[in-house]
Amino acid sequence: MSSEPLWEDRDVRFDVSMSQMRMRPGEKLIDQLDAVEDTKGNNGDRGRLMVTNLRIIWHSIEMPRANLSIGFNCVIGISTRTAQSKLRGTVEALYILCKCGSTRFEFIFTNLVPGSPRLFTSIISVHRAYDTSKMYRDLKLRGALIKDKQVRLLPQEQVYDQVNGVWNLSSDQGNLGTFYITNVRLMWHANINESFNVSIPYLQMKTVKVRDSKFGVALVVETTPMSGGYVLGFRIDPLEKLQATAKMIQNLHRVYSSCPIFGVEFEVDDKPQSLEENTRAPVQDDVEVEYDTHTDAFAAYFADGNKDQDRPPVYNPELGLAVEKLKDGFTISGLWEVIAA
Repeated sequence: MSSEPLWEDRDVRFDVSMSQMRMRPGEKLIDQLDAVEDTKGNNGDRGRLMVTNLRIIWHSIEMPRANLSIGFNCVIGISTRTAQSKLRGTVEALYILCKCGSTRFEFIFTNLVPGSPRLFTSIISVHRAYDTSKMYRDLKLRGALIKDKQVRLLPQEQVYDQVNGVWNLSSDQGNLGTFYITNVRLMWHANINESFNVSIPYLQMKTVKVRDSKFGVALVVETTPMSGGYVLGFRIDPLEKLQATAKMIQNLHRVYSSCPIFGVEFEVDDKPQSLEENTRAPVQDDVEVEYDTHTDAFAAYFADGNKDQDRPPVYNPELGLAVEKLKDGFTISGLWEVIAA
């Protein structure tokens, strides 16, 4: 696995290096469009947009160092509205609202191929596939792991071992339960209450060790800061069984780390070229583009980034309240659609 912790799906980055644009192990290129304009930040500039199972990448064809990396975990709304493109005029565009930390960003992409819905369908569908496969990537407490006394497996998941007699050491008295060790994660649930459980993807494991505790020798799983930095202890008797279980988890964690399974599955009809394979020459437009080398890429994509003061309040009959005056072209119902998308 890449030496850098997973950031591709959980961050928004601007003007990244070529190494950060490359696919990390387990990241797959799902779709590629070679004529997409970044209408908000690089209006008038033809670019290439790539959709992976973790993020959206856009870069200018003429000036590749002008680029974006937008993690799917940051996306909070997708909608379509009209936008003003220097290359196509007034056109339907894809609006993506993101939140990274406490900062909100808005991105607008326009497909320069007239009549093609592929930009919209690819990003919306892959984001939906990402959003419905979080159990592959996120630590989950008290999830729906068991149904009709059977463990609920994810697609592409298979159980390698079931270990009975596992004590969870999260409380003074401990709770007796069962381990399920799979190719994707480690699961534990209490025998007397199956809703008391934890699912720990290998992606979120920092270390897996056998060490002393106040309950004796225990298996200790430390999770990454990204997942909350939990330290989870389990006791298994006898010691030989504990050591064999720990070794199996460590080995599967090592195998997973070399080629992670992120769980986002989506197929397109035309298989895109990889970033390294793509040698297609840029297509020239009869448009003169002026580049401003002093622009702040980070600020250009702020949601409502040009607003330096509050707009005056006006009465809104839809809400029956006084609200801040909206920007031209925006409606209350339209904003609700962005949030609910």
